[in-house]
Amino acid sequence: MCDDLTERDNTAFLARLAQANPALGRRRFAMLGAGAATLASMPGCMAKVADPKVADQSPGVPVAGRAVAIPTPDGVTDAWFVAPTTGKHPAVIVWPDIGGLRDAYKTMGARLAGAGYAVLVVNHYYRGAKAPVLDSFAAWRTPAGQARLKPLIEEITPAGTARDATAYVAWLDKQAEVDTAHRIGTAGYCMGGPYTVRTAAAAPDRVGAAASFHGAGLVDAGADSPHLLLPRTHAAFLFAIAQNDDARAPDDKTTLKTAAAAAGRPAEIEVYPAQHGWCTIDAPVYDEVQAEKAWGRMLVLFKANL
Repeated sequence: MCDDLTERDNTAFLARLAQANPALGRRRFAMLGAGAATLASMPGCMAKVADPKVADQSPGVPVAGRAVAIPTPDGVTDAWFVAPTTGKHPAVIVWPDIGGLRDAYKTMGARLAGAGYAVLVVNHYYRGAKAPVLDSFAAWRTPAGQARLKPLIEEITPAGTARDATAYVAWLDKQAEVDTAHRIGTAGYCMGGPYTVRTAAAAPDRVGAAASFHGAGLVDAGADSPHLLLPRTHAAFLFAIAQNDDARAPDDKTTLKTAAAAAGRPAEIEVYPAQHGWCTIDAPVYDEVQAEKAWGRMLVLFKANL
């Protein structure tokens, strides 16, 4: 997850970038203390950031989004649902990073919908707050942002995430835009990465593919560690790992490979030459080249398994 160690890694990375490329480095480094308005200053981001309600966010079919409320055993999740404007499509559940559901993830959801999916982007902090909890990734690094998030993070449990996932799958299966003849996919970023495995384990008969991007806590010492849940799933997996996460826990990728093989689960596991957070479009360390590669691998995963 985006903890203090990860952020020190990323700050040092941006400092090195500033030395090697002063113009680009200054723009990205400034985002550590700036809000969402700085997103447009980053090369490659402008074309991907737009009003999430507007159709045609990406090269693909026209899409439309709406705010939705989904009952769960623990309350009511506020979420963003975006899908092509015509027809029925495979569904995907998206779990945002530590910053939560915000415009960046609505935009990413719209882009995925443009590829032909009915996409539900959830507020995993719904037990304590409606989205947006923070308006940008950078806001979480402020004292106020961290104070805001800490109690909300503490309310999230593995069992609660599994209950949520079951409710989201049931809700999606009732939507007119969802083709229930296809299985459901899930994608998660940062703290949302392990939630994809928990989703696959909570609804194994419906979830066919799970993609984790710079996911945190995929391997831990607990009896309910995500890697131990792989035998309870019927899904194929993509684990895209950040280089600084791998440096801190180099054995995790091997543990994931071993667990997937033992469970008979297809799994693509790769360490990307990018920092934790590189796939999120409003992150200071967003890396367009590596993010596009990871995005493409997710589309391949979904096309083959949903």
